[in-house]
Amino acid sequence: MQNKLPLPIGASDYKKVSQDYYYVDKTLLIKDILDEQAKVTLFTRPRRFGKTLNMDMLRTFFEKAKYDTSKYFINKSIWQTGEKYTQHQGQYPVIFLSFKDANKNNWSDLYARLKETIKDEFLRHSELKYNKNLSNPDFYEKITSGQGTETDYATSLLRLSQMLHEHYAKAPIIIIDEYDTPIQAGYIHGFYDATIQFTRDLLSSVLKDNQHISFGFLTGILRVAKESIFSGLNNVNVNSLLDKRYSDFFGFTSTEVNTMAAYYQAADKMSEIKEWYDGYRFGNTEIYNPWSVLKYFNNYCEAEPYWVQTSENSTIREIIKGLDASTCENLRALLNGSAVESIVDTNIIYPKLKEQQTNIFGFLLMTGYLKSIKTTRANGICLCELSIPNKEIKSVYSQEIVGLLADKIDSTE
Repeated sequence: MQNKLPLPIGASDYKKVSQDYYYVDKTLLIKDILDEQAKVTLFTRPRRFGKTLNMDMLRTFFEKAKYDTSKYFINKSIWQTGEKYTQHQGQYPVIFLSFKDANKNNWSDLYARLKETIKDEFLRHSELKYNKNLSNPDFYEKITSGQGTETDYATSLLRLSQMLHEHYAKAPIIIIDEYDTPIQAGYIHGFYDATIQFTRDLLSSVLKDNQHISFGFLTGILRVAKESIFSGLNNVNVNSLLDKRYSDFFGFTSTEVNTMAAYYQAADKMSEIKEWYDGYRFGNTEIYNPWSVLKYFNNYCEAEPYWVQTSENSTIREIIKGLDASTCENLRALLNGSAVESIVDTNIIYPKLKEQQTNIFGFLLMTGYLKSIKTTRANGICLCELSIPNKEIKSVYSQEIVGLLADKIDSTE
């Protein structure tokens, strides 16, 4: 790949990726968001399908900055859509938090991590420190000094949105990446109730009936059910991998992979790339795993299973403990190339994952181990025909899922 742009493996800084790396242009996501005008949008996709890079792209586009950031977009697709959309560039204060590292094994450490994440975002808005005309000027210092109570931190994003609104006379945009990572950690390590309580207070206070936000965007792997976290939050517009809207913005489409293969002089490898890394279906769109495609090109087109989950393994292990023989057999049948029909509930309540055997299939679908060949919706219920997407996932599935089933059988003998 001599004299070719480097590949953005593990890079999530939009400014750098869009300028210095091979960037697959996803900026029309901005147009669709502005067209839909949903107050709060949640995007759920498996890990390493481009959620963080897209959220940083949204931040870079919308956020007021000390210098002109339009240079990161003038040669991108969004800039060709006209002033209706480009007039929003650089016009909003933005609150941006990532919870991807909030995966501690006890509540004390996790809470400390969340406090630090919130504190860092307050510090990023240091302009507020010197504005003594804010409604509650001392709150900024309380958070940045680490002296706030749990209630202070639970309402901190609401307070920050109000302060930014007052300071800029423009309601901010709120972006929270990987919002469900702390919830999963709480479930796995036995402090779920504390995590849910804090996360519910944090998100509900800032996203529900808050006049101090223009838009809110969240990403995660799962849609955590309203009963456990989004109680009363009826304004969240959820887009899962079963939905048609935004289906081509997370992961690579066939056209994008073909273009990339041609650029890296690997067009003759398309059949192998398709066999190993294609097969996902988001809405009605055929999708390739972006992480694995990038790793494949970077590794001189060596086909290997690059996408390996780790954080979901503990959850899957917990679910499998309670599976009956019939469900275990269906999980094995998937490895042999069979399709399995199952109801998929996109509303996840972690403690109930083990109560219904069909939940394992929904969890595996949402986390990227399975794809839905066909989805039928009726009365709010999704009936999916499920299979393993490709050769890469077949290898991962064999090791991670069937391996756990073997452990289950051994433990009962």
